[in-house]
Amino acid sequence: MSKESIKKYGLFYIFILLLIFVSFLFYFDWQNSYRKLTFGMLDVGQGDALFIESPSGVQMLIDGGPIHTILAPLSKVMPLYDKKIDVLMITNPDADHIGGFIDILKNYEVGYVIEPGTFNKSKTYQSVENLIKEKGIKKIIAQKGMVLDLGAGAKTEILFPDRDVSYWSTNDGSIVSKLTYGKNSIMLMGDSTKMTEAIVLSENSAQFLKSDILKIGHHGSHTSSSQAFVQAVVPTYALISDGKGNSYGHPHQETLDTLNSFGIKILRTDLLGTIIFKIDGVVLSLQ
Repeated sequence: MSKESIKKYGLFYIFILLLIFVSFLFYFDWQNSYRKLTFGMLDVGQGDALFIESPSGVQMLIDGGPIHTILAPLSKVMPLYDKKIDVLMITNPDADHIGGFIDILKNYEVGYVIEPGTFNKSKTYQSVENLIKEKGIKKIIAQKGMVLDLGAGAKTEILFPDRDVSYWSTNDGSIVSKLTYGKNSIMLMGDSTKMTEAIVLSENSAQFLKSDILKIGHHGSHTSSSQAFVQAVVPTYALISDGKGNSYGHPHQETLDTLNSFGIKILRTDLLGTIIFKIDGVVLSLQ
């Protein structure tokens, strides 16, 4: 075979390989667009920990529960060989939200951390902050209007804080965000109080706040979940993260009465353990 023929056929094969590669990329992107988003409220006892994996594989952990409670329930939604989490969000620097992040930061590669700007004097908070600094992880202070692109059309939008909350109580200054994928949405309240809810209500339309799922603020305490806010969100499901027989009496009957008055389905970790939804952008499926 002549050099010209070899060159000619060589270019042809290169073209075919490129065509196959491009086709694979389009197929992979098409496959991703039809994959489902995973949303899990992890059973960490009396605390908060939410797991999100977008259809493109981006993973986000919102809060980490009390110390030494996160790794076991996390293994239900993440394979043991996967040691990378793209985003950690601290909605509230209290120990029942950040204690588990000590184990996460020691065992996982973390992309960046989002915080509300409030502080806590506890040793747990200092340990988490020291680990973030030691590992050189980028830290971002949440601000209203920030949109976190999770890939494949999934996004998380920060609704609060809308101001400097560094001197606020940790609950009042809690991050409020909304997760959206296609036509489905989830309102994420952290430990936000009725005061925080009133601010969010005043700055957003009821149409925007409407969501399929409402992650109830402060473990179902009567200090959160005002009737006006619940009516604006009007979810199908209300999720409550609380520990069995907790000393706070969470969830409070006042909150349960409010949710029941709207016919909302209540799902609780103290009764059901870890709660997982698969979301395709149109339908939510409880696993």
